[in-house]
Amino acid sequence: MYNKIVEKLKNKNIAILGFGKEGKSTYNFIRKHLPNQKITILDKNDILKNNDYLKNDNNLEIIVGENYLSNLEIYDLIIKSPGISFYNIDITKIKDKISSQLELLLEINNKNIIGITGTKGKSTTSSLIYNMIKDQTDNVFLLGNIGNPIFDYIDEFNDETLLVIEMSSHQLEYINYSPHIGIILNLFQDHLDHAGTVENYHNAKMNMFKYQTESDIAIYDGQNDNLNNLIKINNYKSNMYNFKLEDKDSYIYSMNNLVYFNNEIIYDGNKPRSLIGSHNLKNIMVCLLICKILNLDINKAIKSINEFKPLEHRLELVGTYNNITYFNDTIATIPEATINGINGLKCVDTLIFGGMDRKIDYNEFIDYLYSSNISNLIGMPETGYTICNILKDKNSDKNIFLVSTLDEAVDIADKYTKKDHICLLSPAASSYNEFKNYEEKGMYYKQIIKKKYNKKD
Repeated sequence: MYNKIVEKLKNKNIAILGFGKEGKSTYNFIRKHLPNQKITILDKNDILKNNDYLKNDNNLEIIVGENYLSNLEIYDLIIKSPGISFYNIDITKIKDKISSQLELLLEINNKNIIGITGTKGKSTTSSLIYNMIKDQTDNVFLLGNIGNPIFDYIDEFNDETLLVIEMSSHQLEYINYSPHIGIILNLFQDHLDHAGTVENYHNAKMNMFKYQTESDIAIYDGQNDNLNNLIKINNYKSNMYNFKLEDKDSYIYSMNNLVYFNNEIIYDGNKPRSLIGSHNLKNIMVCLLICKILNLDINKAIKSINEFKPLEHRLELVGTYNNITYFNDTIATIPEATINGINGLKCVDTLIFGGMDRKIDYNEFIDYLYSSNISNLIGMPETGYTICNILKDKNSDKNIFLVSTLDEAVDIADKYTKKDHICLLSPAASSYNEFKNYEEKGMYYKQIIKKKYNKKD
């Protein structure tokens, strides 16, 4: 399969735009198969500091610094890393030259690809589908935004290999091909710092369906207004399947946590499951629908689903200390995700939230917190301060605290959280103002909790 991509790259003046994990993967792939091909690497940072091996490549040019995006029109092909934004940059002259690992793969063969996107739930659902398939066949890979660059594994694919690919809006933004099975879990406000507007962000996501044909399959949440409005105004050609909770008007649906397919019960969501909450029941429904589409063994699929453990930083149980149960949900970077977590856990008494202000609308979130049963709201910079101050002005009966560190937040949670209740860290915002990413924030939260209570033991 990779030979077709190699042929497309041969004798091209190629620019690798961005030298993070995917950019390095692209470089290694080209050098493995085209050792003498001329390549240019473009990056804002001085990449030679940590990549000394590049100095020995005589067919490589490196351009770094603030002007690294200048003169892109001189290249035949620009293989863009997902994190590079063209927001506020005129790309008219280069739009047809922009490509990516995902684009190059979809162009040569999309038939065995299951693409998953959405504002929230991508990694959980991608991993869930992958594990379900892997329990029934070894010829499957989990790739993409989950952290596994496509080119790292492409030499191992054959014509029957199933590829489960998590696709971010950054990866979907400039593609001109869609996967055979495309899944959009939901659409909310997010990544406005990259996309510029909600419309740009949502339209990038919808590329999942845009280039599908009559033989392809589109799966989507029939109850997400943003998603359904876009589906109504676009003339998608694929076979459309939606999923819904508590609504029989759907191909696959749930009633009272029982999942129905063709009006027959195929899954009991009332039985113990690690993936709690109605949002995770939707993720499970998507997985079950894929099981039916691929003609997998449903009983084995259910076993895989019920044995699946939540991914780190996603409603992750940290532990119970001093009769308080701590959960880490730092992946919840938008208010809708935090609300889903609170509703799923049910007995949250303390919420730690707040992060970088990306101009997301928090009005509904504020109303939700005001009327919730949560006793203690601990706000962190920046959005946590803003929301807490609004709630104070509304004369909320909550205990409201403004803190500058997670250490302070955990100390307050220990003091004020009701016994046998939950303290949840769920930012409803990005963590970039204080931490490298949500993973770093979640790891630090877990460390200070365990350190604090180990001292007490």
